[in-house]
Amino acid sequence: MKLFSLEEANALLPVVRSLFVQIDRERAVLKRLTSAAKRASDRATENGGIAQGAKYADALTSFMVAVQEILNLGVEIKDFERGLCDFPHWRDGRVVYLCWQRGENRIEWWHDTDAGFAGRQPL
Repeated sequence: MKLFSLEEANALLPVVRSLFVQIDRERAVLKRLTSAAKRASDRATENGGIAQGAKYADALTSFMVAVQEILNLGVEIKDFERGLCDFPHWRDGRVVYLCWQRGENRIEWWHDTDAGFAGRQPL
């Protein structure tokens, strides 16, 4: 587990924001094509497919690559809809999370690892 200083976590926010733009874009494509993909899946034994199958596969691949890039940084994604992420951090002799969500300019919150978003406290 990578532990981040506050400075390191804040320095990564431009990268995380950029990756969330990609994630949001691909999620929108996937949502739009979900019902067609479900119908194709239900007909898979009949060689079913969808006209935009390649677009769906590309969006899914791009989504997974962006998610993996965030995870490879050591950042934990907690909520795609809100763009909520946690950065493991050492505080007062224990690991806690520095907490950030889309729309926040910088990291200003933390919470215990078992507290979740509801347990956010100002730094």
